[in-house]
Amino acid sequence: MKGKYKFLLLALLIAVASCSFTSKVDGSDSDKDKLLVRIITYLLDQGHFAPQDINDDFSERVYEDYIKQLDPFKRYFYESDIEEFNDYKNKIDDQLKAYDLSFFELTHKRLIERTAESKEIYSKILNRPFDYSKDEQFNSDYEELGYVKNKREMKERWRQQLKFSTIANYDEIIENNKTLASNDPDVSLKSIKELEVEARETTKKSLEELYTYMEERRRKDWFGVYINAIVREFDPHTFYFSPEDKDRFDVDMSGKFEGIGARLQRRLDVISISELISGGPAWRQNELEPGDQILKVKQEDEEEGVSIVGMRLEDAVKFIKGPKGTSVTLTLKKVDGSIKDISIERDEVVLEETYAKSSTVIKDGKKYGLINLPSFYDNFDRNNRISSAIDVKKEIQRLKKDGIEGVILDLRDNRGGSLGAVVDMAGLFIEEGPIVQVKSTTEPKRILSDTDKSIVWDGPLVIMVNELSASASEILAAAMQDYKRAVIIGSEQTFGKGTVQNVVDLNRMVRNNSNGDLGAIKFTTDKYYRINGGSTQLEGVKSDIVVADRYKYIGIGERTQDNPLSWDKIDSANYNVWQNYYDYDTAIKNSKKRIANNNQLSLIDENAKWINDIRENEVFSLNYEDYKKRLELNEEQAKRFDKISDYKTNLTFQSLPYELNLIAKDSILAEKRKRWHTSLSKDVYVEEALNVLNDLKLSYTINNNVAQMKN
Repeated sequence: MKGKYKFLLLALLIAVASCSFTSKVDGSDSDKDKLLVRIITYLLDQGHFAPQDINDDFSERVYEDYIKQLDPFKRYFYESDIEEFNDYKNKIDDQLKAYDLSFFELTHKRLIERTAESKEIYSKILNRPFDYSKDEQFNSDYEELGYVKNKREMKERWRQQLKFSTIANYDEIIENNKTLASNDPDVSLKSIKELEVEARETTKKSLEELYTYMEERRRKDWFGVYINAIVREFDPHTFYFSPEDKDRFDVDMSGKFEGIGARLQRRLDVISISELISGGPAWRQNELEPGDQILKVKQEDEEEGVSIVGMRLEDAVKFIKGPKGTSVTLTLKKVDGSIKDISIERDEVVLEETYAKSSTVIKDGKKYGLINLPSFYDNFDRNNRISSAIDVKKEIQRLKKDGIEGVILDLRDNRGGSLGAVVDMAGLFIEEGPIVQVKSTTEPKRILSDTDKSIVWDGPLVIMVNELSASASEILAAAMQDYKRAVIIGSEQTFGKGTVQNVVDLNRMVRNNSNGDLGAIKFTTDKYYRINGGSTQLEGVKSDIVVADRYKYIGIGERTQDNPLSWDKIDSANYNVWQNYYDYDTAIKNSKKRIANNNQLSLIDENAKWINDIRENEVFSLNYEDYKKRLELNEEQAKRFDKISDYKTNLTFQSLPYELNLIAKDSILAEKRKRWHTSLSKDVYVEEALNVLNDLKLSYTINNNVAQMKN
């Protein structure tokens, strides 16, 4: 993904550093941690794209982030603890330089003490019934909460938070009991008192699971939290992997793992689904969707699940992943606000569906091609090369053979990948020229160009993107937009990740290491720039044609992350705009008119606003009647958006002949393509992309005829 020079620089950096970091410690956790601090601060200072000044301001930011991670709900630490911790607020920088761990030692010791105390608090509270007839409210905006001053206030904080957690269990148990009683005459309705007890027991078991997990965490796990609070101040993609985390990272990079086949993201205290891996267990079940929030995770041998709200993403993944053949139940807050339990049987997840696939579609008597590309892959194996650029080239050639008149390249949800693959792929659509500029802090900018004058596809091209199109996707979309080679249609902007990361094994930094595995660190080393000079960082790629989507107002992308690197601009590369007979401006203008009058897209936009309003409401009634009324109101309001999923076009999609032969022998592939084609036939965005292709094709015919008449 990076140029050879960057690998050489990193190798040199490691070689020089390894001469300095000789293991001369007695093997204790404290000494090992000091060695980690020395190595990591050195690497980030020497190799990070935007090294930070380790000063009082940096210290304060680390402090705030670290304390927030230790106690996100402010139910462990007292005001007096924070006052004691505040003595270190502007001293973390000095401690890092001196490899002093006293602040970590203090907070770690105090957290263990306070969590032990809290067990007694929550146990006593949950041993007494909650009064759901009382009029009181709970504010879930933990950022605005202060720290409690005494045990009385701490008990009250826990009481409110536990009542808020339990009222959801209470409602679920009431509804389940009604359903069972109505379906089975042998089941009788339980009393409100009995149901209230069950609800508290459910909450208690969930907390006990969480505390069991917390108590199993060792000192090194908590030190990893501290280290990541430090390194993430550099940028959101810099991360320390403990030895165990590094092993999982290696497994994920290998393309195979066992789990449910979903990618997760964490924002504030919420962990949600960001993507389903095609062909995986969750994808096959077809009940999870991006944006669903995971509240609890229950294993098949457990009666109750463990709450993962406020948990680190890395820790939550440990509960969700598991051996093939075992089941896990997720309690979800769906995108529409409803609460639902979904059980999924884990299986081996193979990332083969990251490969390019294509389909033909008929629009107004013309045949077009759609290529879906979930990632930019390249294994760099000369003997067995697997590259997205090679695969897309093959798909275009097959589509051309089948008589298509335009191409849609679908990069929605494509998180990026190989930079080399992007450059090669861009070359399929232009004669030659620069594709992307890459800059580091230590080297002059590099311009990566397509030097192959052959063009695989010179017809009309539309590229589809959304907020989750990131990194390499943004490079391709930006290059085609700068060349005026394609129309970009999708969300207002793409993800906005314009940076490159490298992973360094920290064990390579130490000679004669007797401390055991030190793990690894991933850190940002380069930045991407468009050929027009602008960075894709933060701003991403602005679509030529903007279409509403259900995640529009929630906030996704680099700009929502903590400590993102800034947008900037460098000199543009030397390039010439694509010369052709396609009238892009008129096609874009026509599309905007259609979108303004499209009822489906208007409804999707209304739904997006409604979802955001639901999520932004942070005040909840703890009176059950009021709580229930609000749930019912939300459910009633959600019904008006049912038409979104009912939408269907009159388009028919068809696999290419070579794939039809494969489908005849492979039932799983047949099911995958059937589901994909069904999804495409209900996709209003694809429908509009085809309209744009139609306009481009029409403008080409008219302008070409005019040119021929003049000649």
